[in-house]
Amino acid sequence: MTLLAGGVVAQALPLLLGPLLTRLYTPAEFGLYHLLAAVAANLAVVGCLRYEFALPLVRDEAEANALDALCRWILLAVSMLATLAGAIWSWVLGALWPLWLPVTVASLGYVSLVTLWATRAGRFAPLAASRVVQHGGSAALQAAAGGAGAGLSGLLGPPVVAALAAVLLLRARAPRWWSVPREALFTMARRHRDFPLLNTPHAFAGALQDTLAVALIAAWQGPAAAGLWGVALRYLKAPAGLVGGAVSQALYPALAAAAGATQEGRTAVRQTMLVLTLLALPLVLLLWVFGPWAFEAAFGSPWRGAGELARALSLYIGMHFIASPLSVASMAWGIQAWALKLALVGQALFLIALVAGLAAGGLIGAGWAVSAAMVFYFGWFFFKLANWPIAPELAQ
Repeated sequence: MTLLAGGVVAQALPLLLGPLLTRLYTPAEFGLYHLLAAVAANLAVVGCLRYEFALPLVRDEAEANALDALCRWILLAVSMLATLAGAIWSWVLGALWPLWLPVTVASLGYVSLVTLWATRAGRFAPLAASRVVQHGGSAALQAAAGGAGAGLSGLLGPPVVAALAAVLLLRARAPRWWSVPREALFTMARRHRDFPLLNTPHAFAGALQDTLAVALIAAWQGPAAAGLWGVALRYLKAPAGLVGGAVSQALYPALAAAAGATQEGRTAVRQTMLVLTLLALPLVLLLWVFGPWAFEAAFGSPWRGAGELARALSLYIGMHFIASPLSVASMAWGIQAWALKLALVGQALFLIALVAGLAAGGLIGAGWAVSAAMVFYFGWFFFKLANWPIAPELAQ
């Protein structure tokens, strides 16, 4: 409930400021912002090779410190690669905005690391406050920068500042991480190798789906269309970020208490799935009925297309809302290999449907095609997870 309360405020501030932001920035500026944000998220999600997600599983403090040091070294290397990538991207386009890439990647990766430290310690109040600072503060700074006429930089800079403020709020601990012995780093790398080998490709492919979607739309129909897509998904996925983030942070430690699927764990997953389904149904119906009108009324007539896209994507958004917090079960139950294979199939279906929809009916056609494809994919995911076999040694 603490995390949920923080999530409510964290998501409410960007949502409430959205109508102001869409009047301060153009759809084309939003398109470039979402393109860079998607690429940065794609790199940041694997900034520590997902080793930070092993922190809640580690009981010994010395091992946790070694794992933390391993994450920091990896994040440093990824940030250096992002610096090179941003410089090349800037040179190719002849624009300066891609130079925001490395600092965005570094800040997002570091937030992920300190968040998992706090999750391990059960520091839920600071976690809730950091979410408010990161997400709400970013939107508030974007509004202030837009009012000052900052242009595209007013969208790109505030998320970095807000992420660093969230890190400070969580009081990231790093007791001489650079002096941790190499042997300890290698031991942690081997012991938790499932995370880079299985969870990293899974997370990277998931983020790559969003990156390719924005890039395809921008290349096919221009930055303004990418802006409509980005704003629509930002609002449509906000409930999943609000509820899903809180649910997953509470569900993961509970499921991870046993080394595999238990009867209690499977029951918890089924109950969570049922509650999320009941919450998702009215969301889908509201988007179907009021989507175009709501977006036009809130953001202005140039954004009605985002509302029409929201209606088309409503089924996909409802299924994603349910699935998002349940993904932690694959890490807690040690079934990341299965989850990776299924995710790759789902991402391929998503992109195929997107391209087919763009070709047949433009941006709105892409939305309907994605919804149709994802209903079948998520339906299979829910069925398998709800009926996952209980480990024999854990059966009651």
